[in-house]
Amino acid sequence: MHIIFSHGKESGPNGSKIQALGAQAEQLGHSTVSLDYTDLPDDPEARVERLVAYVREQTQPVVLVGSSMGSYVAAVASMQEAVQGLFLLAPAFYIEGFAVQDYNPQANDIALVHGYADEIIPFQHSVTFGERHGAEVHLLPGDHRLKDAMPRIHPLFGNFLNQLG
Repeated sequence: MHIIFSHGKESGPNGSKIQALGAQAEQLGHSTVSLDYTDLPDDPEARVERLVAYVREQTQPVVLVGSSMGSYVAAVASMQEAVQGLFLLAPAFYIEGFAVQDYNPQANDIALVHGYADEIIPFQHSVTFGERHGAEVHLLPGDHRLKDAMPRIHPLFGNFLNQLG
């Protein structure tokens, strides 16, 4: 599978979470790429367009991984192009001002990870999304960045990829 990472608003394509999860995916035999949206810091819809265009070029099954705004971008892109899976960290769902508020992702499997001490996006947004779409929702100790939760996220991500085949 080809794993495509989408970073958050205030991070970049080489952030620590992406590097760690990308290395893990590659160890499991998957190809990875992290798209760069730093030229589009405040435009999630333009990010969606970039991701959809990239997904359409792929010839192997795709898994989208996002963090914060990158999770929103991944979920909205999956409404236009079906994917194998969505693995979303601290997703920016149900945020005022974002174009999409009613999601209909086309993914075979969806998992969300959210810190219950997130100071930016309430974890309840992930719970609501999970209920509506039959997604796994993992609530972990941690803030929005989930930096301290990475040791717990690694096995979740590995299991997610392995169950996709």
